[in-house]
Amino acid sequence: MSQLTNTFVGVLFLAVALLSGNSATAAGPPEGNDGADQKPMNILVLYADDWRNDTLGVAGNPVVKTPVLDDLANDGIRFTHNCVTTSICGISRASLFTGQWMSRHGNRSFKPWKTPWEQTYPGMLRSSGYHVGHVGKWHNGRIPEDKFDFSRSYYGKHWIEKKDGSKIHVTKKNEQDALTFLKSRPEKKPFCLTVAFFATHAEDDNPLQFLPQPQSMELYKETEIPVPANATQESFDRLPDFVGNEKNEGRNRWHWRFDTPEKFQSMMKNYYRLATEVDTTCGRILAELKRQGITDNTLVIFTTDNGYYHAEHGLADKWYPHEESIRVPLIINDPRMEQAARSKTNDEFTLNVDLAPTILAAAGLTAPETMQGKDISALYLADERPAWRNEFFYEHPMLKRTDFIPASEALVRKDWKYFYWPEFDREQLFDLKNDPHEEHDLAADPAVAERLASMRKRFAELKAAAN
Repeated sequence: MSQLTNTFVGVLFLAVALLSGNSATAAGPPEGNDGADQKPMNILVLYADDWRNDTLGVAGNPVVKTPVLDDLANDGIRFTHNCVTTSICGISRASLFTGQWMSRHGNRSFKPWKTPWEQTYPGMLRSSGYHVGHVGKWHNGRIPEDKFDFSRSYYGKHWIEKKDGSKIHVTKKNEQDALTFLKSRPEKKPFCLTVAFFATHAEDDNPLQFLPQPQSMELYKETEIPVPANATQESFDRLPDFVGNEKNEGRNRWHWRFDTPEKFQSMMKNYYRLATEVDTTCGRILAELKRQGITDNTLVIFTTDNGYYHAEHGLADKWYPHEESIRVPLIINDPRMEQAARSKTNDEFTLNVDLAPTILAAAGLTAPETMQGKDISALYLADERPAWRNEFFYEHPMLKRTDFIPASEALVRKDWKYFYWPEFDREQLFDLKNDPHEEHDLAADPAVAERLASMRKRFAELKAAAN
């Protein structure tokens, strides 16, 4: 039995209350806000696909144009260390709706989660009188249409064939369906709408991968996209051999997209074009809120399901615990925010599991005990800075085979990160302060043996608590 396994068995009894942020959220308006005469808040979740934390102009990206989302951040708050607890589409979406780690909600691929619908944010909101809609990507089995007042689910292709034989771009369809929901909703009921974009996800079976709309093709045409410093063979060779090989799916997709300089430029330009199209559609949805006069009573959240390798480490897509894969954007524009709190950034660790309790709290509902996240609004509404997590447990299952996508886990902190590859009983340790690209594994370095042991122990505690 490995040293890690011994440690893990020894701390199973610590599962209760150790998980970073596993507490129920209090109902009603935050302390210091008188909600007695306030209407129930509307909720709009703008949920993009495969955007990492820096796929935003406001985040310092020198190329991509996202003026609408930049303005949303400048009028709200942007969280710079927002992360997902599992970096893959379906599982991350299950975590969004349930407020739970994968270990608890039970979706380990793309099948429905095990959590009762009545314990998800759409289920609880609809039961409390909200008009609830979902537009776009679902990716958790078949969407339960009867659980929504408005449900239109589709993804996988950038161009969708209509009944009359014509085609519509998936982002344009997202836009049309979201506007239909907003224009047809009952005005006397509060609403919650999740707009789950397919972009910027690649169309996996198409050699072009990223297929933007024709009017976007002039964007970035003359731009040279910077190549990441660690998009190198040397970086790929430093990966554990069960990841750094040509059978691994991350490497396979790297060949689809990035294995020549010309291909890298073409793919990244089209990726950024898709991102700008999402930004434009977000602008039209937000304009409809303004037209209806409900901006001042609508909580708007923009985030994404997982990060994305842009050839870093010689990889493409996501899955593993590197920063490029797990850090994603989070912008919140909350009408309860004081002016002094707006146009700020916050660098606390916020997580995708935090959004369900945050949404429920904004609606005046108490999050069920099964939810493991925390109400983020405490970070921008409370008079005093609340106690908050400084670490979290990351998990991802093996998919198909270990030589396809092996399982990976991690204890994530801002200064250090501990990786564990369970099928190979392999540890890695990275000093993020001095090695932000996670290139130099220190697990075998005697100088950090004490830190390694400490992080191994804490990792086991948080892993036990995630169930």
